[in-house]
Amino acid sequence: MTVIVVWILPLAAMSRQQGPGPAPPPIFFDDFSSGQLDRSKWNVIVTGRTVNNEQQAYVDSSDTITVGSGPDTAGAENGALIIRARRRPGFKTPEGRAFDFISGRLESRSKFEFTYGTTAARIKLTSGAGLWPAFWALGTGRWPATGEMDIMENVGDPTWTNFALHGPGYSGNTPLVSRQHFARGGDISGWHIYSMDWSADALIFRVDGAEEYRVTRAMVEQHGQWAYDNPKFLIVNLALGGQYPQAVNKIAEPYVGLPQSTVDLIASDKALMLVDWIRVTH
Repeated sequence: MTVIVVWILPLAAMSRQQGPGPAPPPIFFDDFSSGQLDRSKWNVIVTGRTVNNEQQAYVDSSDTITVGSGPDTAGAENGALIIRARRRPGFKTPEGRAFDFISGRLESRSKFEFTYGTTAARIKLTSGAGLWPAFWALGTGRWPATGEMDIMENVGDPTWTNFALHGPGYSGNTPLVSRQHFARGGDISGWHIYSMDWSADALIFRVDGAEEYRVTRAMVEQHGQWAYDNPKFLIVNLALGGQYPQAVNKIAEPYVGLPQSTVDLIASDKALMLVDWIRVTH
């Protein structure tokens, strides 16, 4: 398998913001327009070890991951990636672990990795306490030393998404985290572009082009080592419940971080994460 690792000049992402001009060509792009998942770009993750007390198993199945057009993808430009959580009581993983829910996770590890630049995705989410969709980037080394950048996370509250960094000395309940609240009348159920400009000195997180959170190297180094000079791969996933959702919604039953209303939403096959496109540029 050919591994694409792209190194980009550290100031490229910053200079792109300094004036008008043509958009740079992408070094990675998927608009999910072919009607099927492009496995030259994406690995589909199957649950082995689980983390964060999440309540789903990830599976490689059209039950949870599809690409196409239809009523659910209205507003997408050329079709969309659809990650759909399902209720499957007693589902067993290959290791014999039992879960009552299944969902999907894609990673570009070993197929596309990059250092510096701008990554963006156009995403539409479902509101439901404990649904935990995310668009993020991660290094291939040991966590948290390898560095994690969370470009979009949500735990079911329709009014906000958050950004976060995890690295040595600032992982888990990281101090480098910020929520952005949608403008009046907007929420997670609309299409939004979530992006991150990454240079050697700063990370700038945006929603629909507006800067929402800026983290400099100096800010990071107050807490630990800057872990953002190594190649990262992309991840898009829909987790269910677990430690972070529970920390927000305080729900312990019937599942950790998942109230009955969200269980019913999942059982009705209405818990979705939609991705119109994902792009990385210099």
